[in-house]
Formats: sequence, C-alpha cells, structure tokens
Amino acid sequence: MSNTNTTQERELGAAGEQLSTAPREESAGTVPAMGVIGWARWFWRQLTSMRVALILLFLLSLGAIPGSLIPQNSVDELKVQDFQKAHTTLTPVYEKLQLFDVYSSVWFSAIYILLFVSLIGCIVPRTFQFVGQLRSLPPAAPKRLTRLPAYTTWRTDADPEQVREAAAGILGRRRFRSHTVGDAVAAEKGYLRETGNLMFHIALIVMLVAFAAGQLFKSEGGKLIVEGDGFSNTLTQYDDFKSGSMYDTDSLAPFSFTLDDFVGTYEKSGPQRGTPRTFEARVTYAEGVDGKPKKSVIRVNEPLVVDGTKVYLISHGYAPVVSVKDGKGKEVYRTAVPLLPIDNNITSTGAIKVMDGYRDRNGEKTQLGFEAFFVPTFAGAGKGTMFSQFPGAEFPVLALNGYHGSLGVDSGLPQNVYQLDSSEMTEFKDTSGQKLKKRLLPGETMELPDGAGSITFESVEEWASFQVSEQPGTGWALGGSIAAIAGLAGSLFIQRRRVWVRAVRGTDGVTVVEMAGLGRSESAKLPEELADLAVELNSAAPTAPDAVNDPEMDSGAGPDPDPDVPSEEPAEGAEK
Repeated sequence: MSNTNTTQERELGAAGEQLSTAPREESAGTVPAMGVIGWARWFWRQLTSMRVALILLFLLSLGAIPGSLIPQNSVDELKVQDFQKAHTTLTPVYEKLQLFDVYSSVWFSAIYILLFVSLIGCIVPRTFQFVGQLRSLPPAAPKRLTRLPAYTTWRTDADPEQVREAAAGILGRRRFRSHTVGDAVAAEKGYLRETGNLMFHIALIVMLVAFAAGQLFKSEGGKLIVEGDGFSNTLTQYDDFKSGSMYDTDSLAPFSFTLDDFVGTYEKSGPQRGTPRTFEARVTYAEGVDGKPKKSVIRVNEPLVVDGTKVYLISHGYAPVVSVKDGKGKEVYRTAVPLLPIDNNITSTGAIKVMDGYRDRNGEKTQLGFEAFFVPTFAGAGKGTMFSQFPGAEFPVLALNGYHGSLGVDSGLPQNVYQLDSSEMTEFKDTSGQKLKKRLLPGETMELPDGAGSITFESVEEWASFQVSEQPGTGWALGGSIAAIAGLAGSLFIQRRRVWVRAVRGTDGVTVVEMAGLGRSESAKLPEELADLAVELNSAAPTAPDAVNDPEMDSGAGPDPDPDVPSEEPAEGAEK
C-alpha cells in the first residue's frame, strides 16, 4: 500500500477504513522473517495476492492455446496420429511437453490447482471480514469533514436534532444504512459492490470445480449407424469410447435407439449450392430395458437427452448396399458398407471386405477385398478419378477394384475398417491383363474373372455418426458463468460510499450543517449524489436568512486548512 494511502487512513481514522475487504499488498522490499514459518507465511501471502492470481489466470489462458491448436488424444486420436506422421521432428518435443494431452498434463494441472488454492485463500478471510462489516454500523464522522473529497455546508435556523432526524430519514429513503453517532449521522451504501466481488470469485471456484468434475467423471463415445440399424448404450456397442479417470462404466444410462431415417437436403442453385438446409436424424428410442418406444428427431446442436446422457448428431455419409456371389451363383455377402467422405460434396472412399462364406472356383475358402470410391452425384470422369458435383445422391456411382487372398484379419492385429490391407492379396485382372476395375450404377454388376463370382451395386443407404456423451457439471459451469458475469458487473458499476451529516449549534445560536462523502475510489457521481442529498435536506432545513449573502457559506468543496496534505481518498487495497 502506498505511503499516501497510509497517511490518509491514519488521518481519517475509522472513517476511511474497511471500504474494501481486499488484502493488503506487502511492499516489494519486504524481507520475510527467517525460518520455515516465516517463509511459509510469505509464500502464502504471495499466492493469495492479486498479482499472483492474475499471473496464474494468464498462464491458464496461455496453456489453453496449444490445447486448441494441437490435436488432443482426448478428442481425436486419429488426428493426433496424422499430425505425428506429418511432423516427425516436432512430435518428440510435443510428447515431452505433454502437448497432445494438455488438459491432463502435469503443468496444466499445477496451474489449475494453484489458481484454485489462491482463490480459496483469498475468499475465505474476505468473506469473514465482509460479514463482520455487514454486522457493524457505519463509523463515526471524522473531526474535519472538510478533508473529504465531497463536502458542502450551510447555516440553518432548524435545531440540530431536527436536522439530524431529517437527514436520517432522507438517507433511509435512499437505502443508506444510517445511525446517529454524537453530533452527526453516519450512513453507508454500496455493499453490493463487495458482494459482487466475492460472488465473482466464488463463481470462478464453482466453474473450476465443475470443469474438474466434468473431466474426471465424463464419458464420451462415438457410433456410426446405417439407416435401419440400432444402438444400445453398452460399452461393446461403441466404435470408440473414452471416459474420465473416475468414471464407472457400469453406470452407463440404459437406453437404446434405432436410426429410422436420415434426412439431408441441400441448396440446389445459386452461390450457396450444396449448402445443407435440412440435416436431421429421425430415431426411435426407448429408456431402460422395457421402455416404451418414442419418436424423436436429432439435429445439429439439438441432441437427444436420455437420463442425463446426450446423443449428438455429428456427421453423415453414404453406405452403398452391395451383394457378392461366388462362382456357383450363391450369395455370400449382402450389406450396406459405410464409406468416409473426403470433401464437402461427400465424395467417399472405403473398403468392402468379404471375410467368410466365399469359395473360389476350386471350392477353396478365401477372402475378397474391394477398394471402393463413391460419388453421390457423378459429374464426369476427371484425370484418373471421379468427382462429385453435389452432396445429394442424385446420380450415384460406385467405382470398384478387387483383390482375393488373405485380408489379414486373422492375425489378431487391429485394422482400420475403411482401409484395405492388400499386402497378402492378389489383384483381379481383366481379359487384357490389366487391373480389374469398373464404375457401377445402382443395379449394375461387375463380373469377377475366371468364374470367381460377381459383385453388384444394389442401392444406396445413408449413415449418421453420433456422439454419446455424459458430462456432469455443465449446469454448474453455466450457473457459475452467469454468476461471475453478474458479480463482475456489480463490482465494476456499484460504488461503496459513506456520507456524514453533522449538525451543531454555533456560538451565535444558528445551526451549522456539514455534509461530506467518501467513496472507495474517485468518482464524479459521489459529488452529484451528495449535492442531491444536500438539496433535499436543505428543503427540510433551509439556509438561514443572514447567511444567504455570506460568500464563505456557499455550497462546494470546503477549504483545506493544510495545503501540504493531499486531498483525502479511501484506502485502495489490492483487490482480486
């Protein structure tokens, strides 16, 4: 705290104290007492200071930047793997700095915990101090009201008791807490400023706790579903699943749903051609094991909510329905195969794998694999590949080329279902010895050479990808955010101030009225408010006739008998 403020507190006494519950900052040159206790006390005061809290908040903000720019394992492991393959030099550095797991890293957790402790260490003592201020009455008036930043005086024929009674009534109507102390009425207003300040800090703690709870107890899984297929909320049904370290997988909410239909419509003309207009999944869901089926529609940012679990619609694509027959004409495979989009017009790629049931022309069991390339609206053949000109399935074409042999699925190693491992397979060749490949319209068939069978493009289904998430604490986080904004607004726009009205009888028998105000910080509103109070009180205790023309009794800032002492301002404590 500056020497000026210290001098002001000493000269104003109790009148200038406790306008804030902010802890006092120690001067930079303060040397802590030697010994463990002294150093511990010094460290605690530094940790709970405004300066350190701001530094921690700044570091937390900086720490969130790499978590937003660099792919995170907790969000998408495939993106992390792609990033690592593309940046082989940076990857070891990022791994050592835990930049692929920012929000669970040691350094981010340390900043988070220190900020939490800092806020707790500040709020607890300030709360007790503020409660004590609420239970106490405003302090008595200083001896020299002329030193306060806002001051006015006049003389009146009214009795001092009448003036003080009128002042107390006016201040009460203006929602000041007031009482009479000796020859003056002491009043105070603006307690909501400190209430807002404390509410802001408490709301920050609530948000931190909610964020921590959300990370520890959350669950999040993904599921791709083709039209007509369903999903049951059990661990084995997920394509991928992640959860917090304290989440119990046995607590998954029991529900199921079926994707009845996916509806996607797109702008067909103009500069917005291809822009989605309708993007919704129509589902039938049931709560519990024996729940009654209900209809619902899931849209982007409009999830299905079941027992606290939210089902979000994430993405959409096409699943060509294909059938495969062996050399004897027996159908051994028929299914809708989801393909992954690679552009905004949903040009898609994937793999068709026939693992069981197929026999070659010699009756030997083998496996088939087809690389698939699909366009929903064929726009013509480009150089070496097809491309789509519209995301809607208006002219679907499926391009295939096939292999036979071993798919490698029996090795026990995990495989990407959308990629074909042809390392142990042989390409089918056409009659000219070239790679067998063909573009198919719905209903068309590609014959495999040497009587190996055929594959038919039957029709097109659509699929939708869903994210099923359970994240406790989101309601608390939202409530904390709203409370933090409200508290911050209160602490910024509400001014804590005190007003004193002194009325004493002069030596000539005329009552001298003095009014002065003190705010926690300089504000143009304080003199204006004091002037309004003075005008209202003057109507109840009008200026004495013999003082109307006295130039020394004009309303305004009182004279300062000691020009060497700076004008009085309230003590400015360090505020968090």
